[in-house]
Amino acid sequence: MSEVVRLSEVAKVYSMGEERVEAMKGVSFSVSRGEFVSIMGASGSGKSTCMNILGCLDVPSAGRYLLDGVDVGELSQDELARIRNEKLGFVFQGFNLLPRTSARENVELPLVYARMPASQRRARALAALERVGLKGREGHFPNQLSGGQQQRVAIARALVNEPSIILADEPTGNLDSRTTVEIMNIFQELNRQGITIIMVTHEPEVADFTGRHIIFRDGLLMSDTLHTPKSASLAAEVSP
Repeated sequence: MSEVVRLSEVAKVYSMGEERVEAMKGVSFSVSRGEFVSIMGASGSGKSTCMNILGCLDVPSAGRYLLDGVDVGELSQDELARIRNEKLGFVFQGFNLLPRTSARENVELPLVYARMPASQRRARALAALERVGLKGREGHFPNQLSGGQQQRVAIARALVNEPSIILADEPTGNLDSRTTVEIMNIFQELNRQGITIIMVTHEPEVADFTGRHIIFRDGLLMSDTLHTPKSASLAAEVSP
């Protein structure tokens, strides 16, 4: 499989007044197209900084980050914004949906920024919502949807631009255990369809649904292991 992500000796240093904080200390790893990877670690381990760099929300202080073969560190702010919109889909713990906007309109937002014609936006958004099991809920507003349904809308929004990678930051952090399994089942199905997914989680039982575990500690990559993923569909069948 071809590489979609490569970090080479990536370091990130933040200045907090006179103090320098080394959030990442020469981290190297790659992700191949079609992998489902979890990044784990305690608070302050560097996993969130790594996710920000992978998402082109931040750039390394040293080292290189290649996304689809492009050196992200050489891009302008406008080019980074375009990369985020075209190649990356984001799913967050807090859903980040616009409250007075329907599910379909929330999903359409990346396409609005891409200046896609309205008829195409609508068709793409409806197709994305159907992929996550929300056909018939297109006109519902966030306050009319459960937490799990809101996260499905967020996943559909991440899918709608057909990104190279979906980046999920604690996507089940606000969900109960049953709904967590349902969301992981969706991620596994999308991964079976060939979508690359990188997920930050602090919950080992959530990481168990992924095929690779990367663990950070104190800004360093401590381990990177393949894992036989637990089946979310089977877990959903046996959960009470």
